[in-house]
Amino acid sequence: MYKKELEVLKKKNRFRQRKIYENLADFASNDYLGMASNQEVLEKTYNMIKGDEYGAKASMLVNGYNAYHQMLEEYLCEINDYKAGIVVGSGFLANMSLFEALARKGDLVVLDEEYHASGRVGVELSKAEIRYFKHNDLEDLIYKLQDSIHFNRVFVAVEGIYSMGGDLVKEEILQYLAVKKKVITIIDEAHSVGVVGDNLMGVVDLYKIPTINTIKIGTLGKALGSYGAYILASKEIISFLENRAKGIIYTTALSNFDTMYAYFALKEIKNNLDYYKKEIQKRQEFLKIESLIWMKEYKNDILLKNEELQKKGFLVGAIRPPTIKIPSFRVVARLTESMKKLQELKRLIDG
Repeated sequence: MYKKELEVLKKKNRFRQRKIYENLADFASNDYLGMASNQEVLEKTYNMIKGDEYGAKASMLVNGYNAYHQMLEEYLCEINDYKAGIVVGSGFLANMSLFEALARKGDLVVLDEEYHASGRVGVELSKAEIRYFKHNDLEDLIYKLQDSIHFNRVFVAVEGIYSMGGDLVKEEILQYLAVKKKVITIIDEAHSVGVVGDNLMGVVDLYKIPTINTIKIGTLGKALGSYGAYILASKEIISFLENRAKGIIYTTALSNFDTMYAYFALKEIKNNLDYYKKEIQKRQEFLKIESLIWMKEYKNDILLKNEELQKKGFLVGAIRPPTIKIPSFRVVARLTESMKKLQELKRLIDG
C-alpha cells in the first residue's frame, strides 16, 4: 500500500527506522545532565512511591490526578515564578494541546520558522491565522505583528534553545515581547531547562523575563531524565486548558513514577547547581557553543559517515531533511560524573 512512497524516501536518503544501539559513547541523546542514569534520583523516586501505584490509571479529569502531580506542579511554579501549571504526557502533546485549545478564529499565531514540529501541527488544528517570522529575526517579527491590533488574541512562539541549531532565542526578542501587552509569548524551554540560566531553568531564568503574559512549556524527558512535560502559565490559562485541551482531557495522566523522577531530578539540579554549571561551562567553552548542542553540516553521504563513527564507538545524531535544510551531525555534549566523557567528546571532535 505504501511501498512506492517508502522507495521514494530511500532514494532521497530520507528513510528512517528504529535501531537498538549498544556499547557506544552516546552523544545523540537529549539527556543533557546524565540524569536518566542518576542512581540517587532513582532511589529517591522508588522510595517515595514504594507500596503505592506506579501508574496514574486514568485521565486527570477523572481520577488520574493525584498528590504526586500536584507536588511537581507546585514546585515547578515555585522555581519558575508562575501562578499555575499542569503536567502532561509529552512535549509533543503539550504543544498540540496548547495551540489547539488556545488559538481560535480571529486570533493570530506567529511562530519562529524553526519552531518545533509539534507546535506547527498544533496550530494547524486551530482556526487562527498562522504566520512565521525569520529565525531569530526581531525586525521580521515586528513586521509580522504590524497589524496585530486587528486580531482578538495574539500569540508568539519561540524556543529557548532551538533543538536543531543549538542557538538561544535572542534576548531582544523576548524583551520586546515582554512589553507588548496584547501578545502572549509561548516559550518552549525543552532544550534550555537544565542548560542555561542562573538556576538552570532556561532562558526565562537567564534573561530575567517577567512571566506575566508568557506561557512556558518544558519537558521532563530531556535534562530531567524522565518522561512527560509541563505547561506553566496564569491560573486562567491553565484552567482553560483543563476544560478545553483535548490532549489533556482525553489522555491518561502522567505516571506517578515519571512524575516523581522529574521532581527529584529538579531537586538534584538545585542541590548541586554549581557542579552542573561548571561542567556545562567546560563543554560550552571547548565547543564554542552557547548550549550543549554542536552542529556540523555534512553534505556528503551522512548515513555512511555515521556508520563509520559508530564503528569507532560514537553515537551521534545524523539529521537529514526535511527536519533541517542541510544534512548535519548533531552532537550533544552530555554530562557525566567523570572526565572520561569529556575526553571522548574531544576525541570525537578532533577526529
